[in-house]
Amino acid sequence: MTTRVLLTNDDGIHADGLLALRRSLLALDGIDLRVVAPDGNRSAMARSITVRRPLRVRDETFDDGGTGIATDGTPTDCVRLAAHGVIEGWMPDLVVSGINHGANMGEDVTYSGTVAAALEAVVHDVPGVAVSMSHPHGDWSLRREHTWDFGVAAEIAARIVAEVERVSRRDGHLPLPTRTILNVNVPQTDTGCSPLAVEVTRLGQRHYRDELQPVETHADGSRSYWLYGTNHGFEPTPGTDLAAVAAGHVSITPLHLDLTREAAIAPLAGHGFEGLLDRIGEMLED
Repeated sequence: MTTRVLLTNDDGIHADGLLALRRSLLALDGIDLRVVAPDGNRSAMARSITVRRPLRVRDETFDDGGTGIATDGTPTDCVRLAAHGVIEGWMPDLVVSGINHGANMGEDVTYSGTVAAALEAVVHDVPGVAVSMSHPHGDWSLRREHTWDFGVAAEIAARIVAEVERVSRRDGHLPLPTRTILNVNVPQTDTGCSPLAVEVTRLGQRHYRDELQPVETHADGSRSYWLYGTNHGFEPTPGTDLAAVAAGHVSITPLHLDLTREAAIAPLAGHGFEGLLDRIGEMLED
């Protein structure tokens, strides 16, 4: 049995993280791997999709002679393209997104194009795995001056994919609720990537340190600002993704699209919102 795996990312089709993961996935038995990825960096695009213009795609050739599809769309667009037949006669059984240049943990997952692509997989009833590797100094950073070595992270990701494929083939499903993805974050230090353990975690909480920095005032009176920051802190709560990666552990967090705060339903239901319609009716009569 062959598993059809779609590989995508948000850093671009020729990003080092994607290329490293592609090599590791190609080494697995029983994997039919295809790549559909953005033609350039689409970091922090979250779940945005392109709806007001056509999506452009083109074939790209990798150094080993293999090919993929690049698009001017978003990471979510990439999964949508594959799920709707951009590769003739082929549909994914599994979507793998990454390896991202930088961690995606805590509240960051709501910004992340990497995580968004994996979440789009479950919209199409396909399992998704998002893989990211932390900056060596713990930054949530879009900077690229650091030299990234994705070898260990790619091997870890490939083993997770192999396990997902093995369990799915044996049991017909993952040991997860439906419409749930795995968000994997691999630690990195100045001396490289050598994780100490693997933890299944929940999302942690960031302390953002963004700053509004004026850049220039333009001739028409408009102004430009940088609105960004680095070296964010976090709550060191045991059992969270942030604490696990800070301890040198690989973090695997199950995520899903249901954002409902269940504990708030009963208090809100008893608040008397039904009276809103009565008051609106009174306004209309007046």
